[in-house]
This record gives sequence, structure tokens and C-alpha cells, in this order.
Amino acid sequence: MKLILLGAPGAGKGTQAEVICEKLSIPAISTGNIIREALKSGTEMGLKAKSYMDEGKLVPDEVVIGIIKDRLAQDDCKNGFILDGFPRTIPQAEALDAMGIVIDRVIDIEVPDEKIVARMSGRRVCEKCGASYHLLYKKPEVEGVCGKCGGTLVQRKDDHPDTVLERLHVYHEQTEPLKAYYEKQGKLKIVEGQEEVADTSRLTLAAIEA
Repeated sequence: MKLILLGAPGAGKGTQAEVICEKLSIPAISTGNIIREALKSGTEMGLKAKSYMDEGKLVPDEVVIGIIKDRLAQDDCKNGFILDGFPRTIPQAEALDAMGIVIDRVIDIEVPDEKIVARMSGRRVCEKCGASYHLLYKKPEVEGVCGKCGGTLVQRKDDHPDTVLERLHVYHEQTEPLKAYYEKQGKLKIVEGQEEVADTSRLTLAAIEA
């Protein structure tokens, strides 16, 4: 089963990718991780990506696609894979089709923007040990203090409401059009994100098997 997971930042794609991964015994491929792996192992495409990143530029599509192509050719992808964070734009989706990779299903996890802002802006991390907390869902015993090591809890810049809104704007502008692209191909399944992660997982697995 070859799958793509769509959904805004903070919709819970990473969590659902892990659940599917375990259930179907296929690898979850996150663009960020494989670019980091390619940099580490010094592949030709990894070195190309590094030259852009060193200059603070976005890695162009053809390099990202080259890295993904290399990764999908590995043995563990024989029975399928989950793509998380790719494609992000219509040109990337077209490039994926042009590679001859036939995607079976595209699962879109829908969560309203206001819920995402509340979910992400409530996140706190420990400066010292990196433990995660949430002001609504996983409160520390003592406000602002890590229960594991006593370190100070901070809000990452990425989780600040203004940053979250900006990322959502980019998502709606660039990535949301993919829904129509895959709907035309008859591959799109929409899952409404639930309050409980387990409920979203149940709906996600049902959408894959439907």
C-alpha cells in the first residue's frame, strides 16, 4: 500500500503515520528526515541539498524529488510506504506521478485552524531535557517547571500563534490544492481529526481499508 498523508501542520500526521506504519509494516517517510539522512550519508543529492541549505535557501523541488526517488528505491519500500510532508505542491505531485510511482490512497486529516492554533500554541518544551508538555492536554505538575528534570518550560518559536497562523496560510495556499488533484484521480479519503488520537487512528485505518 502506497500512501500519502495530507493535513495542515499540527493536524497529527506524524502520529498517524506511526500508527499506520505499525499496522501495515511499511516505512513512514518524512521529507525532513530523509533530507537529514541524505546529508549525513553524503549522497550526491544530499550534497546538492546541503549547498542550498548552507546558503539559507529552500531546497529546490528537483533535489527533494531526487532524494525521495533514492529513498523509495530501497528494499523496505517494496511493499509500500507512507509519505508524510511530500508532495506539498501540485508541481511536486506531478513530478511524483512522472516518476511512475502509483499512489494507492491519499488520506487528508482535517482539523479546523482554530483547533490547530490552540493545540500548537499550548505546547511547551523543557529547555534542559526536551520533554514535552501541553497547557490543556498534558499539564506540568508545577506551572512552567519540568516534572522530569526541574528545567524551565518554554514555548518554541514554531509554536507561537503568529508562526502557526503563517504556516497555516502557506498550507492553505500551496498544499490544500492537492486535495482536488487527488480527488480527480479518485484517491482522496478525508478523515475528520478527533479530540482523542485513538479515535482519529481508528478512522484513518478505516479510510485506508475502505
